[in-house]
Amino acid sequence: MVYSYYPGCTLKAKAKKLDRYARECAHILEIELEEIENWQCCGGVYPGMADELATRLSPVRALREAGEKKQDLVTVCSACHHVLKRVNEDMKTSGEIRQKINAYLEPENGYEGETKVIHYLELLRDRIGFDRIKEKVKHPLNGKKIAPYYGCLLLRPFQVMNFDDPENPSIMEEFLLAIGAQPVHYALKNECCGGYVTVEDEKFASEKSSSIMEAAMDQGAKGMITACPLCKYNLENGGLKEDIPVYYFTELLAEALGVKEQEEGT
Repeated sequence: MVYSYYPGCTLKAKAKKLDRYARECAHILEIELEEIENWQCCGGVYPGMADELATRLSPVRALREAGEKKQDLVTVCSACHHVLKRVNEDMKTSGEIRQKINAYLEPENGYEGETKVIHYLELLRDRIGFDRIKEKVKHPLNGKKIAPYYGCLLLRPFQVMNFDDPENPSIMEEFLLAIGAQPVHYALKNECCGGYVTVEDEKFASEKSSSIMEAAMDQGAKGMITACPLCKYNLENGGLKEDIPVYYFTELLAEALGVKEQEEGT
């Protein structure tokens, strides 16, 4: 099955491996990701003010292109997913925003929020299925104790994101079980890591990240996974700086499916 694909800036610049792992794993799972042509940065932060139209233009262009192809739009980055999904909701529910954006872009071919936005984790859970992924695993993680870290962007606001239970999500735990790891349960998996205030208040962000990592390690975690490049950066650079690796979830998927093995052999 073919999906439109929005990689986002971080996976094209600083985290190219994560983008490559996502594409190669999708190929193994018999999914084709068709990159949106001429996509631009989504802005990284959802524009909260209704009159901020310029920052909604790029997401709407990507959403409209996917819609024209009758394809769902997949993204790997939780920040891109958050912005795309919320702007799409604006185009569905706000007549004022929809009218102004369409007047600017292409009045004769208006967009009304028809495209479905899904995160790569939702693709794994809802379209492929964790049982099928389990069948494709070549190198199970042998019960390695991994703590899932959701952060705040995937889950909230629930009425729009509708991604998982906002208080007790389980999609990452199910993913870890499918690739043979042992998910670690801890209290702070949904807490904000402070990534957005790192520049303004580095000490506060460091304290937030450290408390999250400490909670995971207290429960025996030997590693953590996240779906957000900003969270990954903040945990690795602002957290405890102890010997606990922070993985992007596609890294572990690539390891389990043998993608990393193929790369090392080339």
